[in-house]
Amino acid sequence: MPRSKVATLDQALAKCHDGMTVMLGGFTNVGSPNKFCRALADTGIKDLHIIANDAGNDKADGIGTFIVEGRASSLVASHVGLNPKVAEQMNAGTLSVTLVPQGTLAERIRCGGTGLGGVLTPTGVGTVVAEGKQEIEVNGKKYLLETPLRAEVAVVKAWKADSSGNLVYRRAAKNFNPMMAMAADFVIAEVEEIVEVGQIDPDQVCTPGACVDMVVQL
Repeated sequence: MPRSKVATLDQALAKCHDGMTVMLGGFTNVGSPNKFCRALADTGIKDLHIIANDAGNDKADGIGTFIVEGRASSLVASHVGLNPKVAEQMNAGTLSVTLVPQGTLAERIRCGGTGLGGVLTPTGVGTVVAEGKQEIEVNGKKYLLETPLRAEVAVVKAWKADSSGNLVYRRAAKNFNPMMAMAADFVIAEVEEIVEVGQIDPDQVCTPGACVDMVVQL
């Protein structure tokens, strides 16, 4: 039998530490590991370097929890407009923010998960996005070289998992979760249901257990 990857919440929280780089899946709290985020913030963790699609909202739930409570020192995201705390902290100099076009963000994470050296994209050429980046011309067209993104820990949200870590997502949760599960040194999955190996149709598996280190039912 495959090794069980089912863990308690405390065991998963113990894998996180101050100052770590963490990827958080989801899209404006949809398909985000909201319960794990709340539990992690309650440990008193601080100085997080967050990579996520967005900054959540200005309520103390989901990804926004770490911004609202001042537990993040940097943020790489594509959309921060729903959380005014981001602008406040950025202007105060307490939060470093790097805005990345959404498609570029997705491709940079994908590159980090598949071992590629980067992606060439025309998005941002001739704008402030291009500042400090290498520009490469291919067949007469200019592209920016966008480098891979990886994290020490990725926390993803799935609907169902088996005990060996195979994950099934529902609907919009198939956003940043699958690619983030490939782009971190350690992957924790917050799930709603855990079943035994063999009880998930292989055709439904989106993230294979080989990419997942711990499964926590919350």
